[in-house]
Amino acid sequence: MKYPLSIVFLLSFTFGSLAQNAIGLDYYLPQNITYNKNIPTPKEVIGHEVGEWHVTHDKLVFYMQTLAEKSDRITLENRGVTFEGRPILLLTITSPKNQRNINTIQKNHIALTENNSNGLDTDSMPVVVYQGFSIHGNEPSGSNAGLAYAYYLAAAEGPEIEDLLDHVVILMDPCFNPDGLQRFAYWANTNKSIHPVTDNNEREFHEVWPGGRTNHYWFDMNRDWLPVQLPESRARIRSFHQWNPNILTDHHEMGTNSTFFFQPGEPTRVHPLTPKINQELTAEIGTYHAKALDKIGSLYFSEENYDDYFYGKGSTFPDVNGGIGILFEQASSRGHAQESENGLLTFPFTIRNQFTTALSTIEAAFNMRVKLLDYQRDFFNGARTEAGKSKSKSIVFGDNKDAAKSWHLAEILNRHKIKFHALANDATIDGKNYTKGNSYVVPLDQKNHRLIKAMFEKRTSFTDSLFYDISAWTFPLAFNVDYTEQNSMAHAGAEITNLKPLTGNVTGKSTYAYLFEWNGYYTPKALNKIVEKGLRAKVAKSPFTVEGKSYDYGTIMVPVQNQDLDIEELYTFLKGVAQESQLQITAVGTGHTKGIDLGSNDFDPIKKQKVAILVGDDIRSYDAGEIWHLFDTRYNMPLTKLDMSYFSTLDLGKYTDLIIPSTSSWGKKGISKKDAEKLTDWVKNGGTLIGYRNIAEWLDKNKIVTLKFRKDTLVAKDIPFAKKKDFKGAQVTGGAIFEAKLDRSHPINFGYKNDKLPLFRNTNIYIEPDKNSFNNPIQYTNDPLLSGYISEENLELLKGSVPFTVKKVGKGRVIIFTDNTNFRAFWYGTNKLLMNAIFFGDMM
Repeated sequence: MKYPLSIVFLLSFTFGSLAQNAIGLDYYLPQNITYNKNIPTPKEVIGHEVGEWHVTHDKLVFYMQTLAEKSDRITLENRGVTFEGRPILLLTITSPKNQRNINTIQKNHIALTENNSNGLDTDSMPVVVYQGFSIHGNEPSGSNAGLAYAYYLAAAEGPEIEDLLDHVVILMDPCFNPDGLQRFAYWANTNKSIHPVTDNNEREFHEVWPGGRTNHYWFDMNRDWLPVQLPESRARIRSFHQWNPNILTDHHEMGTNSTFFFQPGEPTRVHPLTPKINQELTAEIGTYHAKALDKIGSLYFSEENYDDYFYGKGSTFPDVNGGIGILFEQASSRGHAQESENGLLTFPFTIRNQFTTALSTIEAAFNMRVKLLDYQRDFFNGARTEAGKSKSKSIVFGDNKDAAKSWHLAEILNRHKIKFHALANDATIDGKNYTKGNSYVVPLDQKNHRLIKAMFEKRTSFTDSLFYDISAWTFPLAFNVDYTEQNSMAHAGAEITNLKPLTGNVTGKSTYAYLFEWNGYYTPKALNKIVEKGLRAKVAKSPFTVEGKSYDYGTIMVPVQNQDLDIEELYTFLKGVAQESQLQITAVGTGHTKGIDLGSNDFDPIKKQKVAILVGDDIRSYDAGEIWHLFDTRYNMPLTKLDMSYFSTLDLGKYTDLIIPSTSSWGKKGISKKDAEKLTDWVKNGGTLIGYRNIAEWLDKNKIVTLKFRKDTLVAKDIPFAKKKDFKGAQVTGGAIFEAKLDRSHPINFGYKNDKLPLFRNTNIYIEPDKNSFNNPIQYTNDPLLSGYISEENLELLKGSVPFTVKKVGKGRVIIFTDNTNFRAFWYGTNKLLMNAIFFGDMM
């Protein structure tokens, strides 16, 4: 049955189960066209109407597989699996004629981005649109709309759809975040009533911690387009660069009391590397969304709230790659039907808006096809012209003490199809030492010139002081590698076309001791495996030289004698450790050195660590997930997750370290006074408590430690009420990079070869330095801003403050970081600070 448009609109605001039961597939689909009866509807395959229940990922996959089997317009690719083993699908949807010629179409489309592309006839080329849904799992209207949308593309008949599919290739990603969608669908469906309860206080709308927004390790997947650290991101980035789509859409949800948003966003918050014409094209595409939403009577807004600055978001990443990124934000029902300021918001209504703008996107792409293809060609031609005019011709980066960090940065470049070379020979450039094998050279004269600039540049001047996300992400600073811009390619060796994994080894068999410096990124993984094996290991608190090689603070020694393994077994075991941890372990035959001898008391024994982390209500899941991911996927270290709900019943005695990430609302809920006393007693008995960000204030408030904070005294003067939000927003440090000076002799800094360290910061917590300089091993410099935005007032507070402090409490330690050392899994440069706190905390 087909409903008149006026009745369809009315149904979207009807209370009760009637609204849920009455809505069929026709509610979403365009009217007055026929559909191929050989193509099954979603209900015929998954057993319920679109919007009747929240689709689980397994049902979504099953339907997409079924469509690919039944339709000659669709091919299906499984690009890998998530952390929880769910498939990461991509549907390529176009006309059967194009499907038969798809490899040639793809080759020609990529040729448009290459040099000498002016001879290509864009009038005869299809436009490519990548449409992705529900990167946040608890924003499910996108993926649920994908059911109806895929059906429409497979089944709709007539000259209009056939003409469109002849000229458009659609790359459909039905779910950016399979693990999160599955988690949220379970929540919404298990709390659904036969007669929907629309009261905002209903449990259905308040999912339990950590919620379905994130992936398995609680990462916000929409911040990983540039760092590509997660399997879901790596799959979609591979697809992106295989096609270089002209438009990429990203379907999200926002607060229940909102309406519908589409880009462009705030005009003053566009990254300077994005061409002006990009925003003009985005606005032109927006006219199609406006017309489509007007037709069904849906409220919407544009050019507000959201921005186009951080290239790590799905809607902005295409803008630095010759495409147009478009963000859609739909007011969320959070369940099946919920009261809102705009009337009853039903799940089917949210789905229909997403479906409608998915259609308006391909209509725009079809009508603007040549314009979009020409823009893409012009974008890359312009980037090459810029590169040719630039005085800088290459960037050299590396770490002569740590091959792994440099390799992982090169790995990101490789995933983004950025060309780079090996360093031809060891070199000293601008006072920085680069070693062959640990360093790389990136030529700037290549088609991804602007993407390279976006990754490597430092920017501290902005037209707007408000940011939707971080304002800085300079990759060599995030990785803490040395880097230098060069006006030539003089240091470049052969281009690396096959980035091979790093290896490790032991130099020989020893009857005395084995040594490895602590600089390598994976040294904590190696040390943990050694102590987990029950072997004795010690750490050097001073530098020394033995057998002609110098060793720095933090060098690890594994003596051969009095171990549970004999000489042969120990050698074989350490060879395995070296290979797994990409380390060079040196065998030595004497304990006599220049400096501290190997038997010196300046070598401290390393204890086996048992680490726990506090999770659950009030803990920021992002921060907790970053730490869990670091332990579990990088260092292979067990990390016990202790939930807030049963914390009061726990015996903490079995744990050497307890990590408390930052919180969202402590002081309102959180740990009770009694549990704070319990924590204090545990620390006094020898435990190490490691707190992040606003935990510093909580520890001080509960008198576990005493800290002195610098506080902002800024008062608004001559600021009208209309500017109140902007005034407060300008004081937010949303994410920038700052320079700190290091005391490398302090155990917290073991493994750092330079006396300066870039730190990521997105708080306004400023701790006064201790009067004794040796208690300030990490301290912000007097000119700390390296990249990003901070207000002048907060910059003054930051200068000379300390982002790290350690307090002895009884037999134990309280270690505090005001900054996130594990930000979004790509801040490789400061991961080791947390590992130093764990392994060397007793020495501080």
